[in-house]
Amino acid sequence: MSQEILAAINRIRLIISSAWYSMIRREAPYQYFTPNERRAIFTKLYYFTLNCNIQYQTFVSPKKECHGVLNLEHRIQNDISHFISGHLSYFQRFEKVVLYYDNGQHELSRILNTIFTTHLTQCDIRHVQPSDYRLFQVADMLCTLELLHLKTQHNNLSRSEQQILHTKHALKKDFLKQIQKKKLV
Repeated sequence: MSQEILAAINRIRLIISSAWYSMIRREAPYQYFTPNERRAIFTKLYYFTLNCNIQYQTFVSPKKECHGVLNLEHRIQNDISHFISGHLSYFQRFEKVVLYYDNGQHELSRILNTIFTTHLTQCDIRHVQPSDYRLFQVADMLCTLELLHLKTQHNNLSRSEQQILHTKHALKKDFLKQIQKKKLV
């Protein structure tokens, strides 16, 4: 399988839960790293991501706005389905689309299986360990950055986040500005 196809199949990561966020919050195994060491690790993956030939899209469905699990699932399913339908010609350019998923959330796994196999005729779904795939880690980091972007819009960066990313302005300048150019629109 070519590098271009491998990059393409990892372009969308749909979960906002990541090891990178654990690093920012100084959780295991990062609890003994200094803020500068944690920022250095984060920055290395960030520059790796900038050099990857990828595009991404994230989906945010705040629980508060959905009034129950069924409404939340419905909204997630609609958002992803509309996105794939709107970009169907993009996905159909590939011989096969492979969705790598870590089976983190049962409901999301079901939604992804249904949507991808319904919209894409040549779709393969594989369960993976995030630590085994660099592009999976890139996807986690992208989700973390999108979550942090949402938090900056509400002036809600935690102390741990500020230790690593410094200020709202620094986060935007150092990380968000360049990475958001990779969004699939």
